[in-house]
Amino acid sequence: MKKLIVLILVICESTFAQKIKIDTSVVYQTMHSFGASDCWSMQMVGKYYPLAKRERIAELLFSQELDESGNPRGIGLSMWRFNIGAGSTEQGSKSMITNEWRRAESFLENGKYDWTKQAGQQWFLDAAKRHKVDFTLGFLNSAPVSMTKNGIAIGSGKLGEWNFDKSKIDEFTSFLAEVSEKLKFDYLSPFNEPQWDWGPKSKSGFGSQEGTPINNADLAWATRQIDEKFAQKNVKTRLTLAETAQIDYLYKSKTNRTEANQDNQVQAFFDEKSPDYIGNLKSVEKMICGHSYFTTSPNEELVKKRIDLGEKIKHHNVSYWQSEYCVLGDNSGEINGSGMDLGMKTALYVAKVIHADLTLSNTSAWHWWLSVSANDYKDGLIYISNKGKMGETDNNKFDGEILDSKLMWALGNYSRFVRPYMQRIKVDLENKNVLASAYKEKSKVVLVLVNSAHNQIIEIPKIWKKQKLAVFVTSKDYNLKSKKVDSKNLILTQESITTIVITKK
Repeated sequence: MKKLIVLILVICESTFAQKIKIDTSVVYQTMHSFGASDCWSMQMVGKYYPLAKRERIAELLFSQELDESGNPRGIGLSMWRFNIGAGSTEQGSKSMITNEWRRAESFLENGKYDWTKQAGQQWFLDAAKRHKVDFTLGFLNSAPVSMTKNGIAIGSGKLGEWNFDKSKIDEFTSFLAEVSEKLKFDYLSPFNEPQWDWGPKSKSGFGSQEGTPINNADLAWATRQIDEKFAQKNVKTRLTLAETAQIDYLYKSKTNRTEANQDNQVQAFFDEKSPDYIGNLKSVEKMICGHSYFTTSPNEELVKKRIDLGEKIKHHNVSYWQSEYCVLGDNSGEINGSGMDLGMKTALYVAKVIHADLTLSNTSAWHWWLSVSANDYKDGLIYISNKGKMGETDNNKFDGEILDSKLMWALGNYSRFVRPYMQRIKVDLENKNVLASAYKEKSKVVLVLVNSAHNQIIEIPKIWKKQKLAVFVTSKDYNLKSKKVDSKNLILTQESITTIVITKK
């Protein structure tokens, strides 16, 4: 039986070859996916941009092919996340969402389905399937506006107050079943970041995007109703919960969301003694989703929070997906979310976060937020800009330049090579300043090295007597570029991410 292993490291300066020890018999989590979402730019790009530019974006995000020089054409995402809109676009300014880019169409209007809606997003969903992306997921920020309490897709601003008319639960569950079946989603995430208030952001009464809070009891109640409907209609789509706004709310009690019954969600949903237990429902995936926002700096907090979460996940025997992240806030002065960065600083910072999520909290899936951004912010893998001007405006709505980032290619050092169902395994290094994670599948070992310092030398591990190597580097000079290896040692360029694929001959 052939074996495959993938390895990921972050290394400090050294003048000697650092040895790497891999133990394929010690197995941690089974990997699921690396992904990104279609919010919000894809509705514009997919509908209005020239076909060649749409195809180029799809290639960058989804392709697993190599070019004639052996370089990856794209980062090979294995999950594509589709935002199922609530109908704020049709309402226009009456939606109380200021920016049209942050509104979303709904497939259901006036009691009738219109499958031509969300055409731009559907173009990229089809492109993902054409490129053989492994999984697709639909997620909601709000129920359709016809089913909300206030008739719009933003909340009241009160923590825990679900903006939903419970008398319309049958309509809601039918809507979810219809959309899941029509678009053939593998997964459905019905609730997003329930801990935030999602209400008006100023005295004007306008909000920033579709969204609603929900407390644990209401979330569990609604999930039971969805599960029942899916069973009635034989819907195969799996439910994923709960897109928790920060990972603290997954494992902590006695937080600033305790009074609103919105924290300690691993225990709430997967402890059989809990009144909100839903772990026995047929359509519910035995896993929980959280977002890494506001928990990545300083480094001591990055580490501690993920160790604590990992212990909670293990105790309740559930899987964990880090289902949304981008750089927000000032991160204790380490890096600021403001300002687009196409270079290595953001790429290396995010690589450190990915490593911590993978190795400390044992996440089996890791998903970025915006696949394409028009913002002057660190929220995109790819950026669109028209004549150097950023912004979610008409200037970028119909056409623009396509700007790939080092962050995108750095994510590709993971997503392109750490494939679904691979297993993370044990790896040790002589130099403890090197962060490392390893994965196996059949006859292959993949080693990814994130070097935040100066040039490093590593000794390529000998997994089999006869093995062949492929090396791919992301740095200020290279975008996941194929590199030849002529000896048992490899020099890691300063401030780079390197993936080594070791295959048994």
